[in-house]
Amino acid sequence: MKSTEDFFIELYNNFNAREIEKVISQMADNVKWANGMEGGFVYGHEGVREYWLRQFKMIRSSVTPIKISQAENTVTIDVRQLVHDMEGKLLMDEQVRHIFTLKNGKVSEFQIGEI
Repeated sequence: MKSTEDFFIELYNNFNAREIEKVISQMADNVKWANGMEGGFVYGHEGVREYWLRQFKMIRSSVTPIKISQAENTVTIDVRQLVHDMEGKLLMDEQVRHIFTLKNGKVSEFQIGEI
C-alpha cells in the first residue's frame, strides 16, 4: 500500500505528464474539483476530464509539491505552480495550497487556497 506522500507525488507526476486518466482513476466517482481558471467547481470524472482538456488547450502548467501534511482525511499540499501560454511565455510562477479530502482511498474533493 502506498503512503499518502507517494500517492500524491504520483498524482502530481501523472498530472504534469498529462496522464489524466491515471489521475482521474484516483478520484471518487462524484468528486468535487475546484475550477482554478473560471471559479467554482466541476463534478465527477467527466467534469474534471472536460475541464482539464479545455485548460490544456489554453495553457501549459506544471505543479510541484513542496510540503505535504495530513490531518484525518484531509491532505494539504503547498505547491509551486508554473503556468505558460501556448507559445511558452511565463504567465505565473507562484506557490498555492491544494487541499484534498480523501474518502475510501480516493480524492473526493479538491480545493485551492492561499499559503
